[in-house]
Amino acid sequence: MTWLKAGAAGLCNSAGMSTAIQPAFTSESTIGDLVAARPLLARFFEKLGIDYCCGGKQTLAAACARRGLDVATTLALLESAGALLAAGPAEVDAAAMGQAELADHIETTHHAYLKQELPRLVEMAHRVATKHGWRDSRLAEIDGTVLDLANEMLSHMQKEEAVLFPLVRQIAAGAADGFHCGSIANPIRQMEAEHESAGALTARLRELTDGFTPDAEACNTHRALLAGLAEFEADLHRHVHKENNILFPRALTQAAGR
Repeated sequence: MTWLKAGAAGLCNSAGMSTAIQPAFTSESTIGDLVAARPLLARFFEKLGIDYCCGGKQTLAAACARRGLDVATTLALLESAGALLAAGPAEVDAAAMGQAELADHIETTHHAYLKQELPRLVEMAHRVATKHGWRDSRLAEIDGTVLDLANEMLSHMQKEEAVLFPLVRQIAAGAADGFHCGSIANPIRQMEAEHESAGALTARLRELTDGFTPDAEACNTHRALLAGLAEFEADLHRHVHKENNILFPRALTQAAGR
């Protein structure tokens, strides 16, 4: 587990932690709750390859079992990382935001980033596949997968901004849960399913690109594409976490109380 300790040490040197009241680490803590309370632990879980966004509802014990990690060791590293995360700049504390503020934050931060970045990634993927597909057959699939991912995410964001987020704001403001399906649960389930699909496409891109790593013959556009995809993946994890583990559960709780 030496590599695990090294990863945690690297995180501790560059991360901040939330000042909110934070739950104790236990094997039955859910990954999403831990990251909601300590946003910078997202980097720790990324190092371990633990899904904290779409997989945020799984317990730490279940996540460790899936990754073949020792639970006791991981708990000890989490405690160590949590104690040292006070150094450095703080991550945005999404859990401290109100529902309307969080929806606004997601739109102005993650949605705005995607609307600007996705067309650029699509263009680069197509250019690289067209010019260099002869030497790497995977480039054609990368091109198609990036296009599918961009189309899915743009449609997904449009639905959130036109339907789900306005409803979240209305419920947070005290309005009755008057969505035509009778509940906000239905659109939330649809958005979560689309998050799963986007995550699967992104995982496929990671596999096709050897972890977004360029080979010696990669041109500058290819290298820029891989760097952009790696940045996209990191942003997607934070984006989906804020929705699946914070915004959506709160909305369901608030709607149930109407």
